[in-house]
Amino acid sequence: MPFATSFIHQTAIVSPKARIGADCHIGPFSIVGKDVILGDRVRLESHVVIDGKTSVGDETQIYPFVSIGMAPQDLKYAGEPTATEIGKRNHIREFVTIHRGTAGGGGLTKIGNDNLLMAQAHVAHDCRIGNDVIMANAATLAGHVEIADRASVGAYSGVHQFCRVGVEAFIGGYSVVVKDAPPFAIIQGNHAKCFGLNRLGMKRRGYSKDTIEKLHHAFHLLLSAKLNTTQAVEKIREEISDCKEVDLLVKFIESSKRGVVK
Repeated sequence: MPFATSFIHQTAIVSPKARIGADCHIGPFSIVGKDVILGDRVRLESHVVIDGKTSVGDETQIYPFVSIGMAPQDLKYAGEPTATEIGKRNHIREFVTIHRGTAGGGGLTKIGNDNLLMAQAHVAHDCRIGNDVIMANAATLAGHVEIADRASVGAYSGVHQFCRVGVEAFIGGYSVVVKDAPPFAIIQGNHAKCFGLNRLGMKRRGYSKDTIEKLHHAFHLLLSAKLNTTQAVEKIREEISDCKEVDLLVKFIESSKRGVVK
């Protein structure tokens, strides 16, 4: 039953089986299904639909006409019980759609903490989004996409299914990403290309000059030294040491199944 201190508008439809935390606000014409769990101080502005086995973390704010936890747009989905998990302090703006997982993708769509999903963004089934991610207006993730912490996906961009976007990668607006987007990089275009290290972003986030220069050299070897990817990785290992960010970049490349954007 809803917690006694929460506000539920008289026009909202909230299942008596839903679990509602303390001091929640459920606005007009919103619908909350029977398997939904809302943490403390969650705010649904109005006309929000949350269904399926869905949990929403504390202090998340959800704006009008958002749909969360509905069945995925996957013809293989046969109604199997799957879930959606959304962390704390997220801002989910108007008309965002987030679909629950599928049995073939692990059964879970998961979003971390402190993310901003701008209006009309779409998160398809079985996606995994980390923390402090920004998805700009109408950014679209196909199924099984992974977005690492502090990455940004520009407006009207699309990310192909099973692709990964690395830590602090920056995808420019109107891009089409069909391979893995490396961490710390600027990626843009249709089809997207990598334009090297996001130096300005790294400076803003307080990375040391030494780290920035080592990563810049790693991207030079990867993109501009007329080496194939395997040769570039070998050169990076030979020429750059004692930098965890470069190590992360190398591991990301070596673990890629789709290949990386170059």
